[in-house]
Parts: sequence; C-alpha cells; structure tokens
Amino acid sequence: MRIATLGAHVLDVLAQPVDEIPDGQGAVLVQSIRMSAAGPAGGTAITLAKLGVEVHTVGAVGDDDPAGMLRMMLGRFGVHTDHLVAVAQPTSMSVLPIRSNGDRPALHVPGANLAYPLPDAPRDLLTTVDHVHVGAPELLNPPELAPLLADIRATGVTVSADILTDGDPGVLAWLEPVLPHLDYLLPNDDQIRGLTGESDLVAACRRLIDRGVATVAPTAGADGAYVVTAETTDHAAAHDVDVVDTSGCGDAFSAGFLAARVHGLSLLESAEIGCAVAGIVATGLGSDHGEMSWDTVSRER
Repeated sequence: MRIATLGAHVLDVLAQPVDEIPDGQGAVLVQSIRMSAAGPAGGTAITLAKLGVEVHTVGAVGDDDPAGMLRMMLGRFGVHTDHLVAVAQPTSMSVLPIRSNGDRPALHVPGANLAYPLPDAPRDLLTTVDHVHVGAPELLNPPELAPLLADIRATGVTVSADILTDGDPGVLAWLEPVLPHLDYLLPNDDQIRGLTGESDLVAACRRLIDRGVATVAPTAGADGAYVVTAETTDHAAAHDVDVVDTSGCGDAFSAGFLAARVHGLSLLESAEIGCAVAGIVATGLGSDHGEMSWDTVSRER
C-alpha cells in the first residue's frame, strides 16, 4: 500500500523535563535533549512507514542544514523524500520544552511550510497512491488546494487532513473550500471546538460534517478518540501508559487510523489502532519515538 503525506514538515528540538525557564542567564540541567522530524505531514509519514506503509512525503523545506537533517531523519525510517522541494525560506523548526507531565509548549518558526508551490505538486504521485494525507491545509492556501484535492478524489484516491493551528471561526472560514474534499478530518478536540464554537464535541464534529467532511475523528487526550459521521458516533479508549511527551501523538493517531483504513478495518477499529499507536509514541521523547509494526499494533489495539 502507498500513502502520500502533503504539507507541513518541522524539525523539532526537544528538551525534557523543563518545568520552568531560568531567569536571566540562568541554567538548568535536563535529562534529555534531542531532535526529531515532525509536523502533521513529516511526523505522520514516519509512523506510517513504521507500520509498513510505502510513504512518499511532499512539502517544502529550506536550502539549509535543518533541511538536510529532516531529509536524513525521514529517510532513516524509509520515507521517500524526493518530493521535498527547497524554497527561499528557512526550514520550519520548533523548540519544545517538554514538561514533567508530558505537556509541550512550543516556540515555532513556520518558515518554508508557508511557501510550498502548489502548482508544482506531483499530480502523477498524488493521483496513483492509495491515500493522500494533508498536514496543515491551512498553510497551503485552501482556495488553491481545493481544486487539487478534487482532482485527486476524482481518481478514487481518498483524502484526509489534520490541522496545525489553533481552531477559531476564522480558520474554519479559511478552510471552507477544502472541507467537501475530505474523507477524514483528524484534528484534536480543542481545535474542533475552537473552529465551530460548539462546546459539545459531537455537535462540533457534526457542524463540520454539514460543511462537507465525510468523517471527523478527533483525538481527545486521555479520553481517547471519537469517530463521527452523519449517522453514527463511536468512541475509542486511550491506552493507559506512562506519558513522557505528547509531541506527535496526534500525528501518530492519524498514521494508525489511516494505515488501518487502507487495510480495510472499520472506522472504530481504525480509531482503536490510532489510539494504540499514539500511546506508544507518548511513552518517549519526540514524534518518532517507539518501535512498532502493523502486526503488533493490530493485535494489541
């Protein structure tokens, strides 16, 4: 099976644990500092590759050293990076001081993710894979992205998306052209509530379904994940794990969910796989944490 991830790629620099920032020029010792390839396209691509999917990732990086690091880290997991293009912006990076409870405040540079040239998107690839996952469509100019997604779906390829920014009604208005072209929308519960202004999560999902999304599957932290269609609502429980870092857990859920769908599992079974994969990633530092395979996660969901 082949999946293409399109959109945001980020090089994360993580330190853990960081429960306070020293005053002035003070210093504090931490247990770990490391880098990982991340972002809703890059991070999802790595976990998909771990699950045995042939993954081609598409997006923009800078012409700089962080871009080389990203390519190397993605390639180490078997992700095909031929369609990462260099643009005249710095590679997107985040500095993540991970708290003892796993929370992850972020210092972020969007950089090259705002400059991907959509007219140059590899249509031959995107219309021949089994699935296309769009990481952060809000960064890809939705009015220009929507016709591309329509063309992709016209070939029978399914399409999903996850968003990177906080949700608010302005972001929803910006995303509006893309929504009718999504088989699955995979954000978190806070983003869904922010997009719609609805406090009830299922009602918020149905607001997006009314705008054309076929299925909304939000993650909800320790409450697991929900799968909402126009007719049904299902819930998948989170796995009980010792959380080290929540970075990339949403991307891991997306990867597990999509791998399961491509394998022909039901929506609920796919959400259960997504929760299992997210639980593995949460037990270590960085989006690329954890050893897994399709056989192990499908048995243990």
